[in-house]
Amino acid sequence: MARRPSLKRPLIVKTLIYQLLALLVAFFALLMVLIRADSGGYYSIQTFAPVAAEAVHRDRNGELYVQHTPELTELLKTVPGAWFIAEDEHGHHVTFGPVPSAYASLVGALDGIPFGDLRGRDRSDGLAVVVRQHSGPAGKLTIMAHGETDTLTWQMALAAHIITLPIFLLLGLATIVLTPVIVRRALAGVERIAQEARNISASRRGVRLTETAVPVEIAPLVTAVNEALGRLDEGHERQRRFIAAAAHELRTPIAILRVKVDAADDATSRSLAVEVARLATLAEQLLDLHRMDEDGPKETINLARVAKRVVADLAPLLIQSDKAVAVAVEPHFPVLGETGAVERVISNLVLNAAEHGGRQIVVRVQGSCLEVEDDGPGIPLDQRERVFEPFQRLRPRQTGAGLGLNLVRQVIDRHGGRVTILDAPGGGALIRVEFPLHPGVTHSPPAENRERRMHEDN
Repeated sequence: MARRPSLKRPLIVKTLIYQLLALLVAFFALLMVLIRADSGGYYSIQTFAPVAAEAVHRDRNGELYVQHTPELTELLKTVPGAWFIAEDEHGHHVTFGPVPSAYASLVGALDGIPFGDLRGRDRSDGLAVVVRQHSGPAGKLTIMAHGETDTLTWQMALAAHIITLPIFLLLGLATIVLTPVIVRRALAGVERIAQEARNISASRRGVRLTETAVPVEIAPLVTAVNEALGRLDEGHERQRRFIAAAAHELRTPIAILRVKVDAADDATSRSLAVEVARLATLAEQLLDLHRMDEDGPKETINLARVAKRVVADLAPLLIQSDKAVAVAVEPHFPVLGETGAVERVISNLVLNAAEHGGRQIVVRVQGSCLEVEDDGPGIPLDQRERVFEPFQRLRPRQTGAGLGLNLVRQVIDRHGGRVTILDAPGGGALIRVEFPLHPGVTHSPPAENRERRMHEDN
């Protein structure tokens, strides 16, 4: 599966690269401006001044003299023409190396120049000097020194790198840490509409995504999705009205046909009663699809009584079809639901068992569960989810529209329950419907009350 793109890469990595490139261009542009603004010449590197201060000592008379140190010796190997003038605050001074004539007049007069940089025209003319104050073995000294020289270009480049490197690191760290936070906050509205989209289902129509909660760039997509949802709702509404109208129109001729079949004298006409009943069942199932959009009031339901009433209504049809049906009531307790919808569930399950099962049908009520068991061929394990889909038949040539079990699942889902298909103990199929507990019931009825409950229900 292709990896889905993330906003983090373009918003963090690419942004960081662009920022670094922009800073590099800005710093190099500034460097070029400074270089062009410079008048040229060579600078003396100021690291020689502290080396010179460490080489100056004081004798017993307080006079200054130069003693070669390892640092001074090493520097002279690199710059043989290095020189310096050292002067203390009392006017004592000492010179080292070939002091140019241009600076000879400053010997003994450095106390008034605490800091300075002078350029030279050429790298080897000895005129590039620094003036610094340092403390050494002889105490605090003012040093005028000429050592290793360099141009302004390298100094500026080094300074630019020293300055920009921490800035780049800080900027990169801030980008990596803060950008995800900024992106998460900016896309908080997207998370919100994603949650709204998860709540959209066939049973919750009319829901629209909040367009004001997302960035302007994503708003057209949300608008398009809302328009698509609107078109789907309109199509569903037209389909629902058509099914309801067709089912209502079918009920009247079916009722007339049933009366005429029941009043017929010949056996051939009366044998059509089963087929007429199937037509009536199909019309009722179509109306059930229409009723799914209209939740009725929830009430306390006695499953045993409802099951007995439904089975009693269906018994004549089942007996005429050479089927046997029984109701087994075990310890049970009330459930909360819509009576009409629960009656349709029981009716569909019994008719489904009669249509596709064997001859013996048992409707069992136990706890908050309702079971319909038959002794037919059963339902294969790999088909037990497919049979709940609309217009699905287990075998292509079977009668029925394939709506019964689908309507059962829809009703039970709306009640917050669960429906499962199991193997019956004696063969055949067992369909179990589990209703949610009634708020006033915390446990199943005790076993010792089983006979009393069964007697009361009977």
